[in-house]
Amino acid sequence: MINKKIILGLFIVSFLGACASPTAMLGPVYTLSSSGNVLQASLSYGSNEMITMYTGKTPLENLQEITEIENNNRRNIHKKTLESEDFYFLVKQKIEKTNKILNLSSQ
Repeated sequence: MINKKIILGLFIVSFLGACASPTAMLGPVYTLSSSGNVLQASLSYGSNEMITMYTGKTPLENLQEITEIENNNRRNIHKKTLESEDFYFLVKQKIEKTNKILNLSSQ
């Protein structure tokens, strides 16, 4: 009798496993097991679900998108800086100043 219940339970869990993403509950389950606070776990799960419903992406996907945008902006700023005329003139002035100092010291 017990074997039938276990087999039936495993069959139902494996059959219905795709109904919800299994990782969606990992965070709240970990929070519940570590803190024992049901309110905190339900708040964590509820906020994740609201963010997913509002944006269409999970909080982790939103975080990855934000960091990707920031990295692209940084790269563009560096590229614009290196290609600007001000940077060219600044480097040229530093090289000329260093050459003058080297010429004076070698005399």
